[in-house]
Amino acid sequence: MNDINPHLINFYQQIKQGLNVDISMVNDKELYYKQRERFNQLIKEDNWNTPEAAQLFYYLNHTGYNGLCRFNKSGLFNVPFGRYSKINYLKNFKPYTQMFADWDFTCGDFSKVNVSSEDFVYIDPPYDVEFRQYSAEGFSWEDQVRLANWSANLNAPVVISNQATDRVVELYKSLGITYQFVDGPRFISCVGNRRGAVKEVLATMRVLRNVV
Repeated sequence: MNDINPHLINFYQQIKQGLNVDISMVNDKELYYKQRERFNQLIKEDNWNTPEAAQLFYYLNHTGYNGLCRFNKSGLFNVPFGRYSKINYLKNFKPYTQMFADWDFTCGDFSKVNVSSEDFVYIDPPYDVEFRQYSAEGFSWEDQVRLANWSANLNAPVVISNQATDRVVELYKSLGITYQFVDGPRFISCVGNRRGAVKEVLATMRVLRNVV
């Protein structure tokens, strides 16, 4: 599993190593901002790859507004407090330690991932929507184009999910990528009321293109 967000990868790596939860996790606004400040302080100190940072990332992601994961251009977490009435925090990650024993977690640009013909590749990029600040680097339209071209030339079966914007569909079509549309449910705020379906696209590639 590879992701551009180092905090997500650190979280999974810490679980693999036997993460213990010893921070306070309560659905409380004052505590939330205190823990957010502590998390950003760890980032500033270059201590983002620690067990404490992994716990804080989990807490902030579950307590913040709408479950967003958003960082500013300085790489600091800036999601405001959420509006959940109740949150069930998981405090025992031990069952997942053994589950992830054979997993490799890496952080970096997708183009650096080594893919063999024996792999099945699922790609879930930041959707082609207005908000793309999932990490400090962001994910531009140029990145979408790079990803589509990289995927189309892998010698392995590939599935990509994305928002079905006109330019995404046109991009996949121009590369000869097979695609289909699906309806993805969306919800209003944090209350769980259905807002309606949004059209998404699933693109599939089975063989290496332009084989000589």
